[in-house]
This record gives sequence, structure tokens and C-alpha cells, in this order.
Amino acid sequence: MSNDATVTAADIARLAAVGRAAVSNWRRRHDDFPQPVGGTAVSPTFSLAEVEGWLRGQGKLAGSPVRERVWQTLRQATAGGAELADVLTYAGAFLLHLRVNPGRRDVVSGALDAGVLPEAVREHLALGPSGALSSGGRIGVPDGVPADVPIADALADLVDERGVAETFEFLRTRYLEHHNRRVYLTPDPVVRLMLELGGSTGGRGGAVRTVLDPACGTGAYLSMANELFTDVEQLLGQEIDDTTARMTAIQLALRGAPAEVHPGDSLRADAFPGRTVDLVATNPPFNDRGWGYEELTGDPRWEYGLPPRMESELAWLQHGLAHARPGGTVVILMPPAVANRRSGRRVRSELLRRGTLRAVIGLPPGAVPNMAVALAVWVLRRPSPGDQPADDVLMVDTSADPENFHNVALNAYRRYLKGKSDGTDSSVVVRIIDLLDDEVDLTPARYLPQRSAPASEGSFSAAREVLEKKAAELPQTVAELSALTQTQARDDIPMTTVGELAKAGVLQVLRPPAKVRMGEGTVPLLTLEDIALGRDATGTAAPDPDHVRIAAGDVVVSLAARHPVSRVMAEDGAALGPGLALVRVDPSRTDPDFVAGWLLLGAQGARLRSSTSSARFDVRRARLPRLTLAEQAELGKAFRKLTELETALRETRELGADVLRLGLEGLGAGALRPSP
Repeated sequence: MSNDATVTAADIARLAAVGRAAVSNWRRRHDDFPQPVGGTAVSPTFSLAEVEGWLRGQGKLAGSPVRERVWQTLRQATAGGAELADVLTYAGAFLLHLRVNPGRRDVVSGALDAGVLPEAVREHLALGPSGALSSGGRIGVPDGVPADVPIADALADLVDERGVAETFEFLRTRYLEHHNRRVYLTPDPVVRLMLELGGSTGGRGGAVRTVLDPACGTGAYLSMANELFTDVEQLLGQEIDDTTARMTAIQLALRGAPAEVHPGDSLRADAFPGRTVDLVATNPPFNDRGWGYEELTGDPRWEYGLPPRMESELAWLQHGLAHARPGGTVVILMPPAVANRRSGRRVRSELLRRGTLRAVIGLPPGAVPNMAVALAVWVLRRPSPGDQPADDVLMVDTSADPENFHNVALNAYRRYLKGKSDGTDSSVVVRIIDLLDDEVDLTPARYLPQRSAPASEGSFSAAREVLEKKAAELPQTVAELSALTQTQARDDIPMTTVGELAKAGVLQVLRPPAKVRMGEGTVPLLTLEDIALGRDATGTAAPDPDHVRIAAGDVVVSLAARHPVSRVMAEDGAALGPGLALVRVDPSRTDPDFVAGWLLLGAQGARLRSSTSSARFDVRRARLPRLTLAEQAELGKAFRKLTELETALRETRELGADVLRLGLEGLGAGALRPSP
């Protein structure tokens, strides 16, 4: 195994189970701490062997050096130009070989010594563009992945320690930590609840044999379905991100799951046309303005009505129903606004009239972290020919018992299926005829009786717990930032301006049209208030060919000097609103987070210099240093951490306001009292 692997300060912190600030302190306080062997002044790298020896001598070694050596070996394999995701795919193929042929590591190493990609591994790789990823074990991967002995040897050593499935799970988790914008994880308790709700309805003969997740991400629903359902025969998944889909397919194959995973957009390019399953369980993208409204207007999946342009969730819901067999179940996670938006009233009405919607279950705040609102689980059943349409719907609100929300929801639904639900403080059966009014509001809390003191106390406790958890994360974030942003003073860096870079074609500066008809039409519009509050577009505008459409990776900056804001956009589709400018960079030449950070510095300077409330920030005159792309990325990462801190502080403040309101209301109503 190669002994020249290198690690960063973050890797050292992980090995020692400490924060990055502790590593910085060791470097300053201990003369014998290993010296950097590479990297930059901002992010130096160290010899893993030297670091391992120093930590062991100090009694600070907490993690597995084998794991770190494997990870660094795989990262070093990208030096020749291969993508890390492709190297991980090769690693997955090798692990699949070891799973099928335990102990045949010598055959692979011998072939690699000869410079040949062994057939034992090649049988798990479909060289060329990525395609279908199936339970047959063939994994799509681009050409150019290195086949070398260090990777195989390192992986085999880790397999001896952890096994094939856990080895790849470690690699996949570490990759996702470095690419945390790529995926959104659904907590296991929520996944389990949704699958058990679907299992309560049952599939053919009362058993769930086939499961589909059309937005499968890292495969949480498919992996747990493989564990929960003993009769499962096939797990189908589709994921828009090719890399995530590939890794999910490998992980499922390593666990022996009968899975078939395809990359691609499920709404625009369905990978399973005409195929139906017993259960569809998914957490789809929310508030997706670019889900394909224009090109999918006449799609046959819209059996319950055309999903409104602004309601992508209703498109995903009907996509799931289209893949449910007659009598099959769809369990889908939804934001609360879907229950009462006026634009979706027609679709909700049809779901009720046909008896398709069976239950709406409100989850407690914080059940899905990093969501500003409490989500809901919708349970639907595709009617079978000859079925008598259901005439009622179960409404459940679990917010009063956040620690036990799983049992509250599951027990209420099972009682409902048996016809024994008489209504409780947390659940009620509502007649469909009572729901079909002008609003068709499917919010559970609307139909439940007003709760007494214990419920109010539970709401206060849940809100306080979420606040304390969020607040506890802040010190660690600040400590990490202090380690990230410590740089050596340099006064010899040449400077340039955004305007000069625009003239050179490195980036573009775009402005919205002079007149934007706000409040008209259905075009989503990003406003100055949206960018200041860090939220998605809430404005609307009439269609206009001159609209500047935002793309993921664009930098949007406020032109109002009194509101210095600069933000890298994570999603595309919205139009740029008044008072904003957009800087579009070529990521192969300029790091967007780096540009956003220097624009924010310039905007803050403009605020300090302004003498009137109407002063404007001149984006083109904003200054930034001329640095290599690697140096930009390092500084961009630090800038991004600072903006994440600002977001965390804002969310903490909002959570604190909720706790204050609930506490005042509870004390005033006599529902709360001081603890002894």
C-alpha cells in the first residue's frame, strides 16, 4: 500500500475526533508537529504517515488510519485527470468483484501490475457513457479511470476491516461530505414511517414486492425497503444526478438488493414507462419552477388535472400514481403549502372525488432538519377497477408528540384501515364532502379539535429543542471558520475589477429589463427581499423575452447600498427582479463563491460610504484579486462558510421568535408554567 498519502487539516481533525481549531493550535504549540508537504498557505497538506505517527505518540489517534489512507489513495488517483466520482465507481466495481469472489484480490493485483484492467473487475464496468445501473452489477463509468495496484490494495485492506458494503458506504459518505450541495438526505425515522405506511396497505397478497422511488437520491427509501419487506422482488430508482445514481446503484448491489437504478429526470425522461409497482415512496424536489410545465402540458400522467406551473409537487404525486398498480400505494413527502394553495385546488378536488387520497399526516417541526416548515406525508391509493370510492380521509397531526410521531401516525393509519378510528387529539376522519369547499384545504390541524395544555406544552418543547440544537451548532461553525480564514498577509497581489473581467470575457454582468410588470403573470421573480432573506423567489411577473433567467451557479447581488447582499444561486429558472444584478461566471476560469465574497465586500464598503438611502452599488467597479483558480476556490470556500453562518444566525433568530411566541401564548393561556 502506498505510504505517501497526504491529508488536510480537516482530515487530521477527523482522525483525532476534534475540531479544526484544535489542529491549528497543535501546529502553533508543538514544534514536532509534522510540517506541510504540499497544498497552499491557506490549505496545506501533510504526510498521512507522519501525522499518524504524531497522533499515536500523543495518544490522540481516534479514527482509522486505514480509512484515511484509502480515501487519500483514491483522491491521488485523480491527479491524472480522472474525476473522483469515476474513481469511486472503479472502486465500487472492484468491491463488487470481492463480494462475488472473496479472497481473489491476488488475481486483480497481478493483472494491474501488468497494466491490464482485469476481467474480474471489467465485468462490473460498462466502459463508455453512463447508462442503466441494474442489479446485474454493470456500472456505467466514463473512460480514463486509472487501474492501479494501490487502489486495489488499499480497498482490500479496508474490506478486511469493515466488509465490502461498509467500505463503499464510508467512501460514498466521505464523497458526499465534500459535495454536500449534491444531495438532500431524508432522516431514517421519516423514511421508515413512510415505508411502513405503504406496507400497512400491502401489495399483492398483502405483501410489498416492488418499490419505486423516482427521486431516489442516495437510496434511503430503497435501502430500507430492502430491509423491511421480506418479499421484495424489485427495487426501482431514478435520480437526476448521474454520480449520485451511480453510487446508489453500487451500494444497493453491494448489499445484495434486487435494485435497478437509472440516471435522469423522472418527469422529463421517465426511465420506467408503463411499469407499475406495489409501492411508490419518495421525497421529491420542492418548489421546482423548472419541472417541465411547458413541454409536459399534454402528458397522459396528469390524470387528475394539469399540475400548475408553480406546483411541481403535484406533478411528482401524479407521476407516482401513474406507476402504482391498481390497488397500489403512493407515500410522498410534501411541504404544507401544497395542502391549501389555490392554484392546486382542482387537482386536490379530483384526488378526493376519486377516493385516491387516503391520509394526510403532519410531521412535527424538526422531523426533517434544515426545513423552515413542518412537512406532511400524503398517503394515496390507486383505485382498482370496480372499487367503491372512499368517502373519507384521515387527518393526523403529530406535532404534539415529536418524540413519538412515528407511532402516533402509524397507529392512527392502521386503525383507520380497520375502520376503528373514532378520532383522537391527534387524528380525525373527515368526510370528503366536507373537504370539497372553495378552498379544498387539506391541512390536518384545521380539522382537529383545539388542543389543551399538554399539546401547547409539546409544541413549545419541540420548538425549544429545535432552537437549542440549531444554537449548539453555531460555536462549531465559528471555530471552523476561524481555522479556514487564517491566511498569511500578502500585499503584492494584483487587483482587477468586475468590469475589466467582463471586458475580457471571463464573466458577464446582467441586469433585469428597465420595466418589470411585477405581480402579473406566472413567471417566478426573485426580489430584493428574497435575496436579503436568503429564500427562493416569491414574486411573479408577466412573461417578457427580455427577462434575465437565473442559472445555478450565478451570483446575484443587491444594487441597493443599504442592503449589501451577494449570493450564489443553487437553482435556476427564476427571473431577475428590480434592484438586482447578476454576475455569470465560467466555473472553469472563475470560482463563483470567490466572486460572491468579493462582491459582498464591495457592497458593504458602498454601504459605509453612502450618505443617502438611495445610494447604488456599482458592481462593475467592485475590486477583487487576480488569483489562480485553486486559490480562488480556497477563498471561495471560506466566503461560503461565512454566508452559511449568516444563514444559520438568521434561522436561529427566527426559531427564537417562535419559541418566544409559543412561550408567551402558553403562559398567558395557562397551558405552560415555570418548571420547579
